[in-house]
Amino acid sequence: MAQRPDPAPRDWFRAWFGDEYLAIYPHRDAREARRAVRLYLDRVPPPAGSVLDLACGAGRHLRELLSAGVHAVGLDLSITMLERAREESPKAQLVRGDMRQLPFADSGFAGLTSFFTSFGYFSTAEQDRGAAAEMHRVLRPGGSFMLDFLNADRVRRELVASESGRIRGYEVSVERKIQDDTVVKEITLRAEEGDEVRRYEERVRLYEANQLSEVLRDVGLEPRYRFGDYEGGVFASDSSRLILAGVAA
Repeated sequence: MAQRPDPAPRDWFRAWFGDEYLAIYPHRDAREARRAVRLYLDRVPPPAGSVLDLACGAGRHLRELLSAGVHAVGLDLSITMLERAREESPKAQLVRGDMRQLPFADSGFAGLTSFFTSFGYFSTAEQDRGAAAEMHRVLRPGGSFMLDFLNADRVRRELVASESGRIRGYEVSVERKIQDDTVVKEITLRAEEGDEVRRYEERVRLYEANQLSEVLRDVGLEPRYRFGDYEGGVFASDSSRLILAGVAA
């Protein structure tokens, strides 16, 4: 009997980025965010003006930008994440929106950051490209950007197919696979004090360094730097991250 294909991908991120996500990823902390923001400000500092922290999540990178004296605006689709970001930075300017259709005027920002793999989420590569085009649209010519992504080569080599454990009151099991150049992660959560089971999904399209650089160039974003970690190390096949940075044409 032929295997039935997986159902068409949906906007999985609308359901997943909430309280449960924050509970099971406690290691994503301020120290890591500080290193990432420092790399941006030291190596590709924006000209005078505002910086958009795209898909700002719970606001840990936004907080570091603000602490460094940058006028930064945070955008995210998740209300839960924005509420947490407000708790972290009560005076921050926060906006709810979809990165495929940013609610900002053309050329309104001097800089743009997208930290910790907030790209490649969409059901088609065309939508990813559309999100990149929106990044370019809201950046002024000569404005700087940094896109922090995963290292596709390393993910393919080191993918852990299955794991489970207990984290902050949840029994958590995770199944991973690579399907059509997309990492698919299925997360099952069971509260330790109840029988309710919740299931979530993550899907991230894998882009090689040259592929992602080409996507950016096609929309007018010129990657001038390619880093492999938050210390600014040279990107290689075993690097922990793929970080592209440069300027808008």
